[in-house]
Amino acid sequence: MVFFGRRRWDRQPTAPAGVLLASPGAPFSSAAVRRACELAAGEPVAVLAILRVYGSAFGLQNPGLMPNRRERDEQYANVRRAITAVERRGGTADGEITATRSAGRTIAKAARRRNVRYVVMDDHDAGGLRRITQGAVTATVRRMLAGRAELELVTEGVKQSIRNPNGP
Repeated sequence: MVFFGRRRWDRQPTAPAGVLLASPGAPFSSAAVRRACELAAGEPVAVLAILRVYGSAFGLQNPGLMPNRRERDEQYANVRRAITAVERRGGTADGEITATRSAGRTIAKAARRRNVRYVVMDDHDAGGLRRITQGAVTATVRRMLAGRAELELVTEGVKQSIRNPNGP
């Protein structure tokens, strides 16, 4: 469907899931997939990858700032690998790729829309200048979830719950 020259994408999934496995664009670690499967406990896992839109020019979207085909194909591959890994562990999963400027806000909205209990993310926020200009994705997700779901940050080999920093 075309509406004022803008192509509409597929509808966003709204089926309830137990866990949202989310990434602001980086590949999912095996530890994050493992933790999502543990927390799902038989419920479906929703996989979400973010395609980064880098901004606008004069208040209008600029095609040079939109994700290109290579970036989109990379995220499709990341989501496919995560879904395959969840299914290998005996779970069910579906995937979604969303293009946005605000990764944290989009992840939190997806968690609310899917009515998940946990959001699992790899703990590798950007540092330095990128953190100043774009903000910390995990901090935005934590703030926007506001107790509706628990954010689990996973560092390879270490799991950390935001509600209980000492882990479950």
